[in-house]
Amino acid sequence: MKPSRFAPPTEVPGLATRRIAADILDGVLHKRRTLDDLLDGAAAHPGLKTLSDRDRALMRRLVATILRRLGTLRHVLSRLLDKGLPTDAPRAQSALLIGAAQILWMDVPDHAAVDLSVRLVQADRRAAKYAGLVNAVLRRCAREAEPLIREVEAQSLDVPSWLMARWIAHYGEATARDIARAIGHEPPLDLTVKGNPAQWASRLHGETLPTGTVRTLLQGPITMLPGFTEGAWWVQDAAAALPARLFGDVGGKAIADLCAAPGGKTAQLAHAGARVTAVDRSPGRIARLLDNLTRLSLQAETVVADATEWPGESFDGVLVDAPCAATGTIRRHPDVAWLKHEADIDALAALQRRLLQKAVALLKPGGTLVYCTCSLEPEEGEQAVDALLAADSTMRRLPVDPAEVGGLAEIINPQGDIRTLPCHLPNPDPRLAGLDGFYAARLVKA
Repeated sequence: MKPSRFAPPTEVPGLATRRIAADILDGVLHKRRTLDDLLDGAAAHPGLKTLSDRDRALMRRLVATILRRLGTLRHVLSRLLDKGLPTDAPRAQSALLIGAAQILWMDVPDHAAVDLSVRLVQADRRAAKYAGLVNAVLRRCAREAEPLIREVEAQSLDVPSWLMARWIAHYGEATARDIARAIGHEPPLDLTVKGNPAQWASRLHGETLPTGTVRTLLQGPITMLPGFTEGAWWVQDAAAALPARLFGDVGGKAIADLCAAPGGKTAQLAHAGARVTAVDRSPGRIARLLDNLTRLSLQAETVVADATEWPGESFDGVLVDAPCAATGTIRRHPDVAWLKHEADIDALAALQRRLLQKAVALLKPGGTLVYCTCSLEPEEGEQAVDALLAADSTMRRLPVDPAEVGGLAEIINPQGDIRTLPCHLPNPDPRLAGLDGFYAARLVKA
């Protein structure tokens, strides 16, 4: 009798972690579900609740490493397989990816990586016949893969070809390859703190960035870190923390935050004294935003609505953090590279144009509009703002001064907008380097 795919609690240590990782990989690569949904959403994998904190962290890191290095992994495995990856047994494919990722990039003994991957296929009815193949290929991987990786290091295989071609066309080949290298590294943990960044950097064994963000390499459950329970900080990439600062002094001002969830920018504005109205079309995401604000002891009015159709009122400032292809966040969300298509960009750009038009309509004369996206694609950034300025004579650009962004002049483009790249903010330790790719422009209504 073949063992069940859902083995009892007495199974080999570590096997449940790999099985759940395989299920989540299948959800991303074959069912096109987002990693966030599978890890934290309403449809999160039920097996996550059975894992210890340590195993849950290992599983997340394993899945992220595979997605971050997927192109290279597929290349290496194709060179080690005579007939290519098995197409009739997804679990065999997942087991090979899981085993190879551990051998090549993770601190897991080779024999354990091989053994657990073999057990993974043995427990699956369709994949069991490939147990011998998985064993042989992963043993070869441990012996031979390093030169295969060196052979393709310069080819940027971990970025889809259509996306790499776009980056080369817009940023130049050298910068595009710098971006590709940067997103290959696991990102640090960035925190926006309510006050005293130096003190929190010391408590969290991190450093303070020029922009005021605290950056740390601490791992484990966020809820267990000092300062979480008392609401002293929230998780927010250093680049994502910049757009809300472009409003300047917001004390007492009415600010609308469109597409606001999960609420990092809402929290910044509320903490700075603004009267914030946070708008998002998803009730679940608004609920998450409210949970975050409650922990932080901050307040904002919340509205569940499609921002493009929301009647609203007149505001001193409007922040549009528009839905986008999110290609600037691939180092934090490596599934984005494999879930998005070039055709998505045009559809999203149309939505961004409607959001910009709505933002202008909500803005008082003399008010400030900040538009941002976490995308590296010009259609979703520079081109969207240029089109608005060409069509609406009431709006003008107010360039960003380097002093407003910690003196980081390299993140300001010739038009005076913010354009951060994953290869910005270098550090001798690549684990402490980089930013999400963000675009932000500040406009003022006449």
